[in-house]
Amino acid sequence: MTDAFIYDAVRTPRGRGKQDGSLHEVSTLGLATTALKAIKDRNKLDTKLIDDVVLGCVDPVGEAGGDIARVAALTAEYGDHVPGIQINRFCASGLDAVNFAAAQVMSGQHDMTIGGGVESMSRVGIGASGGAWPVDPAIAIPSYFMPQGISADLIATKYGFTRDDCDAYAVESQKRAGKAWEEGRFKNSVVPVKDVNGLTILGRDEHMRPATDMQSLAALKPSFVMMAEQGGFGAVALQAHPEIEAVNHVHHAGNSSGIVDGAAAVLIGNEKAGKAAGLKPRARIRAFVNIGSEPAIMLTGPVDVTKKLLAKSGMKISDIDLFEVNEAFASVVLRFNQAFDVDPAKVNVNGGAIAMGHPLGATGAMILGTALDELERTGKSIALITLCIGVGMGTATIIERI
Repeated sequence: MTDAFIYDAVRTPRGRGKQDGSLHEVSTLGLATTALKAIKDRNKLDTKLIDDVVLGCVDPVGEAGGDIARVAALTAEYGDHVPGIQINRFCASGLDAVNFAAAQVMSGQHDMTIGGGVESMSRVGIGASGGAWPVDPAIAIPSYFMPQGISADLIATKYGFTRDDCDAYAVESQKRAGKAWEEGRFKNSVVPVKDVNGLTILGRDEHMRPATDMQSLAALKPSFVMMAEQGGFGAVALQAHPEIEAVNHVHHAGNSSGIVDGAAAVLIGNEKAGKAAGLKPRARIRAFVNIGSEPAIMLTGPVDVTKKLLAKSGMKISDIDLFEVNEAFASVVLRFNQAFDVDPAKVNVNGGAIAMGHPLGATGAMILGTALDELERTGKSIALITLCIGVGMGTATIIERI
């Protein structure tokens, strides 16, 4: 099987996913185009070498619909010959897009591809594409459907994480993200979003609150109590997990991922294509897998998929130098660390989605780029990137710095 190398990775800043967010004026197409143009321009890339563009997008409707990858390749001036495909595996869409693009190279069918993702949560809105799972009794009832926030609270209850545990994790995420920006750790990957006049609209993640402390978080009320009590989902949680006497509601806006806009792109190719483009590889994709996990508790997929990936790759948890575990909710990462007895100093060392936000379809590609930058900054070798996924799934990828 052919090696798939990572030649570059870029992302936009994350803008607040609300109407007053800086990127609200930028269309989904504009965000995706920014990432693709950055890959092309800074690598002086001959786009005749690009065989495909794969972009994740969780709500591909309205302006984000109609195969956003193909039209973004056109507006980024890649040429008519470059195809594109949009994929959706919920929160892991961006990472799976990278994995799909890598698989095309590894199989020998393509020589150079781009994987990435885009989401404008301020313009399209979370859940805009709908779906059967929450509304069709044929699947909602037997799978114990409940909103993700209640599943996160269920994880905290089941595995013994308190409100203070989750808040302390959130404070650390904010501090790490703030420090990473102060020290310029994202400078190699973040490309500004500009207007038609070339003026910068946003050049820095704007969701962060690095001054967050335990006292400020303590003032926030749990977000999912009403859903649990009035919506009946608390009872559903107890039916799914009868070993739990009552769900302890610990999550709120301050220890959950932020709603933001953004895009990312990762350039992948075999050795021959890289030489043709005059590029040196930055990393090699060693392995990736997907898995299904329990739909009700939903967000434990990173644990299950990491076990599968380690077995598939013949590696041990101790072989991994750095971990990027998407911070959908604080309890997701706390459970991952608990399951593998991982040193927290190796996990999300530059902060995560609690601090910077989670632009659904783009996040997986973004945090892979973050892992790559950190490997290079520290001189370390191996990183594992993983995300929890709606309806109970997990995706994970291992990369090795060249």
